[in-house]
Amino acid sequence: MYGLSLPSRVDEIEFDGDSYYIKRDDLIDRDFSGNKARKFHYYLLSDLPHIKKLISYGSNQSNAMYSLSVLAKIRGWEFDYFVDHIPSYLAENPQGNYRAALANGMHIIEGNIDSDSTDDSILFIHEGGREQSAEYGLKILADEIEEFRVSRQIETPDIFLPSGTGTTALYLQKHSSSRVFTTPCVGDESYLKEQFSMLESDRSQHPTILNMDKKYHFGKLYRESYEIWQELQTQTAIEFDLLYDPKGWMTLLSHRDIFVNPILYIHQGGLIGNESMLPRYKRKYGLS
Repeated sequence: MYGLSLPSRVDEIEFDGDSYYIKRDDLIDRDFSGNKARKFHYYLLSDLPHIKKLISYGSNQSNAMYSLSVLAKIRGWEFDYFVDHIPSYLAENPQGNYRAALANGMHIIEGNIDSDSTDDSILFIHEGGREQSAEYGLKILADEIEEFRVSRQIETPDIFLPSGTGTTALYLQKHSSSRVFTTPCVGDESYLKEQFSMLESDRSQHPTILNMDKKYHFGKLYRESYEIWQELQTQTAIEFDLLYDPKGWMTLLSHRDIFVNPILYIHQGGLIGNESMLPRYKRKYGLS
C-alpha cells in the first residue's frame, strides 16, 4: 500500500514581524501532497477492487486534476477528466498541472460530463474533491493538529487556510476544537457557504469566512499577489502556491488584529501549478 509521510511537520516562521505556525502539508509526498492528499486519502487506502476507472471534471490547470491523476496511477485505474476548453497554446505547450497529469496517463476530454452513469466500475469525484469521503483524511489532519497543540502546550491555535470548494476548511472545523478561518478564492462568500451546505447542513459546524474589501477574480493576475508570494519566499524560505496562497495571506494580514491566539496556517501544496503561473506573471508585468 502506498505510504504518505504523516503526520506532516509544523514549521514556526516569522513574516512581517509576526510569528506563525505553518502546517507543511506540501511535504506529505513528492507526488501526492497538500489538501488533495487529505481529501483523497480514503480512496488511497480503501479496498476498491471493483473500480476500474476514475472520472472527474474542472479547470485545465486544477490541482485536483493532477492529484487525481496520481491517485489513478497508484491504483491502476483509468482516468478521464472533463474540461470546458483546452486553449490551443496549452495543448501545444503543456505545462503545470496539465502537463504533469497527462504524463500520469490522464485522458482529457473537452465537453460535458455524464455524472449519472450506473456503471459501478467507475468512481466519480466532484470538482475539487467536494466529497463526503474527504472527511476521512481531514479528520486525520485535525487529529495531527491536536497532537501538535498538546505537544507545544498551545491553549487554542486559530487555524487559517484559503478555500476553493471549502471542503478542507469545513471538515477541519467539524473535527477541530479550534476556530477555523478561511477566505473564498474561487467564488464569493455566498458561493462558499453554498459549498459548505452541500456537505454539512449544520451551520454551527461551518468555518468562519473572512473577506477583503477588494474583489479578486479567481485566476486573474494581480501584482500584489505576486509581490506577497515573493516576499513570503524571501522571508520564510518556503514556496507557496501562486493561485490560492496570495489571497489567503493578504486576507490573513488584513484581519491580523482579530486573532488573539497563535495562528496555524495550512500549506495546502499545489506547487506544480506555479510552473504555469510564474510565466504568466512574468509576461504580464515584465518580471525577470
